[in-house]
Amino acid sequence: MAEDLVLDTAIRDWVLIPLSVVMVLIGVLRYFVSKLMKGSSQIPDPKIVKEGQVIIRARNLRAGANYIPAKSFRARKAYYSNEENGLLHVPKGQAANPQAQMFSDPNMAMDMMKKNLSMIIPQTLTFAWVNFFFSGFVAAKIPFPLTQRFRAMLQNGIDLSTVDVSYVSSRSWYFLNLFGLRGLFSLILGEENATDDTQRMMQMSGFGMDPSKTLGAEKDGLDIVQHEWVLPKFEQRAESVLRKLVK
Repeated sequence: MAEDLVLDTAIRDWVLIPLSVVMVLIGVLRYFVSKLMKGSSQIPDPKIVKEGQVIIRARNLRAGANYIPAKSFRARKAYYSNEENGLLHVPKGQAANPQAQMFSDPNMAMDMMKKNLSMIIPQTLTFAWVNFFFSGFVAAKIPFPLTQRFRAMLQNGIDLSTVDVSYVSSRSWYFLNLFGLRGLFSLILGEENATDDTQRMMQMSGFGMDPSKTLGAEKDGLDIVQHEWVLPKFEQRAESVLRKLVK
């Protein structure tokens, strides 16, 4: 049976609150450091911008295919997926290699290294500070019951199976602040801020993808769309209504 603990107010004053304040201040500091380390604004590649706009338009066509006549849909489909000059058709041998482009452009590689350093170094130092000074504390308690699956996430650094799962250790509180302050940073720094580690990791994992593969995947998705017009004889009914109004 899980034991109930009485949390000392000194832990709240000297562990919970300072840790939360330090995490917020570090996030704000990282934002301004990233702004200073950011290189001069570069003009985006017109080809990449064009491919992105084509993909968006093709997705809108797939989403609204059933709201246009079959003839109009076939014309637009041929405009995008034609094997000769379709916008989504990428000839063999012309696919760009993004990794080769990165190594050919030293500024791109330098910007990527700066972003990685601005993310990894503060996290490493902060985790070492938390692990050295605040390890082993029970800092807070969740005001609702949880299952045993949350024990590894909320009680990192505490090896006591008899403690209720709703109690949060100081080390777990650090991770909760690390990935849970996105809304606060968006409110303080704006939507486009450099402190979103989750988005940064997703961008790093997706780096190196070939845009031509995205075009090919969108072309395949457009080819398999089964058109079924949801407004049969709508034009005739609209014409009859207009004629009645005119009369």
